[in-house]
Amino acid sequence: MTQRVLGDATVRPIGLGCMNLSHGYSNFPSPRDGAHLLREALDAGIDHLDTATLYGGGRNEELVGAAVADRCREFFLASKCGLELSGGKARIDGRPQTIRRQAEESLSNLRTDFIDLYYLHRLDPDVPIEDSVGAMSELVQEGMIGAIGLSEVSVATLRRAHGVHPIAAVQNEYSLWTRNPELGMLDACRELGTTFVAFSPLGRAFLTGTLTDPAALPPGDMRHHMPRFSAENYPRNLALLDGVRAVADRVGASLAQIALAWVVAQGEHVVAIPGTTSLEHLRENLGAEEVVLDAATLAELDALVNQDTVHGHRYNAAQQATIDSEDFPSAQDPAGAARAG
Repeated sequence: MTQRVLGDATVRPIGLGCMNLSHGYSNFPSPRDGAHLLREALDAGIDHLDTATLYGGGRNEELVGAAVADRCREFFLASKCGLELSGGKARIDGRPQTIRRQAEESLSNLRTDFIDLYYLHRLDPDVPIEDSVGAMSELVQEGMIGAIGLSEVSVATLRRAHGVHPIAAVQNEYSLWTRNPELGMLDACRELGTTFVAFSPLGRAFLTGTLTDPAALPPGDMRHHMPRFSAENYPRNLALLDGVRAVADRVGASLAQIALAWVVAQGEHVVAIPGTTSLEHLRENLGAEEVVLDAATLAELDALVNQDTVHGHRYNAAQQATIDSEDFPSAQDPAGAARAG
């Protein structure tokens, strides 16, 4: 599969989201094992690493820096600002002074003097997007970062930001079971020349078929607070994988590979950043680049898992309140709030 444009570089369609190594989920590897996985990822051909100020309160950036800063010419580096841990809770802050402080901290943590792509992790409702992006534009001019990205934003926000400075990438959640970017964002990115970066393209492990009982996850795992993983909804969602598994068997691929191949088939401007703590799974994910799905198979998958067949909203009310991106309720969750930017 041919490489795809990201910022001023080209990368493989599938990169590595590093959050899983120290934030959000559970059963994190030791720093030593996490560093080993990162180095092995580069050896396997991964050329795009994605981290953030938020992840582990800076520990994720520190891990990436300690593990692979000496191999910086081998990969495209992305990180994020505007969302950080404060008192053990995530806090959104898109003020220019905060963005600059976090950028300086990111550079230090990552042991580098340049970050290829720096995202605003969340839109701060109290700060105009023009102010936040204006501050990031100064970082570009000063040579601290190469390009600007936005995460979990709407089309309207993207267009306003793009009027201040070209937006190289939008990173929103996208997978077979999260179709929100189809409410205009994929088209807007194509129009503006912006790369769409799909996070959680494996549905937070749902689409791998390996997570059969979310209730058994450690208490701190974020999936305990997500409606799709509830005791009521998850068994019904698991049943949707029977049809996907049949497609995977027919194609000769794993569930994860089918799910990733579907994402990167949505456009030449789309890349995916699945996360993992397993070298075996990392290599499996890269293998998805060799899976070619024809139009009939893509349509078959579309019909099996989509916003109308999935049970439960992707976020609970408190989580959703921090999100700017387009949204719709699932057919089984009519109480969800539909919005468009």
